[in-house]
Amino acid sequence: MKLSILPKIIIACLIVVFILWTLTPVLWMISLSFKPYGEWRTPHLLPQKPTLDNYRMLFTPQALQIFIAYTAIIEPVTGPLTRSLIVSIIATLIAIIIGFFTAYGASRYNTPGPFTLFFTLLTRMLPPATFLTPIMVYFTTLGLFDNIAGLILLYSATTITYAIWIMKGFIDAIPVEWEEAALMEGAKPIEVLFKVVLPIARPGLVVSGLFIFLMAWTELLFALVLTNVHAVTLPVQISKYVTAVGALWGTQAAIALLGSIIPVIIGYMIQKHLVTGFTFGLVRA
Repeated sequence: MKLSILPKIIIACLIVVFILWTLTPVLWMISLSFKPYGEWRTPHLLPQKPTLDNYRMLFTPQALQIFIAYTAIIEPVTGPLTRSLIVSIIATLIAIIIGFFTAYGASRYNTPGPFTLFFTLLTRMLPPATFLTPIMVYFTTLGLFDNIAGLILLYSATTITYAIWIMKGFIDAIPVEWEEAALMEGAKPIEVLFKVVLPIARPGLVVSGLFIFLMAWTELLFALVLTNVHAVTLPVQISKYVTAVGALWGTQAAIALLGSIIPVIIGYMIQKHLVTGFTFGLVRA
């Protein structure tokens, strides 16, 4: 009896350790965002004197002079937050629309061919830093440097690969007989695509869309190099609280917490589609 309980105890302990390992950084970030400047380096988890000064600094950068000797002009977080939303949403829509049609053609008509489809993965096989120099030259020549449109084109181009391969797996799991039955009933091919395949593959669109949105939302390298003033995104804004005025850990924690709220809300709103998407194709009636 004792031997049968022992594995359950071990598993429970491992689960608790994993939860603590995962949640402790999040809890520390939340706590740090409410700590005053004098408590940023203290080891206690809960703030002794909770304050909203870190959040005020995000919207009124002049408050930086109160806590540190440096002075700097940093844009309020509303601008980068809005630009990150615009860039991430539009780039995600472009990627999943192109990815869906490409994946459908590859799944049903074997176009553009297995080698060409595999060739799209080359965009992710090399480190992103490899493409920085030529992309910077192109963007400067085309007038896309420090431009939101440039980031949208770049993010959609670099994430289409994921949309294609994720969506292809979902479309492959849809029986071709369902489409043939719709054609026999008199439906046109375009109607089959939008009225049969698209509704069934909707969980795949949601999964790939959320994945691509998170990639665009958290991307730093390209945004840091290809933006300066007018197209600064939220990850770049976070880095400015280190390079411009020193290590403002409390302010960074506050902006990181704000930046985490939107993906959490989106994930909660589409959780039903996510569950279906992650289990799609495992069990087929």
